[in-house]
Amino acid sequence: MGYPVVNEEKCVGCEECVDICPNDVFEMQNEKSVVVNPDECVDCESCIEACEEDAIELVE
Repeated sequence: MGYPVVNEEKCVGCEECVDICPNDVFEMQNEKSVVVNPDECVDCESCIEACEEDAIELVE
């Protein structure tokens, strides 16, 4: 299983990934999305689909 990584330069702080994630993997810090619970990720990719800035990728 992988976990998400947020590209801080691309993130615009829209909070879509925070809102859509079913497992509270993300939280907002300094107006950017940050991965705080990577072990809770279930590879559903809803965060990737929600991110219009392509700022999130899953890594192994």
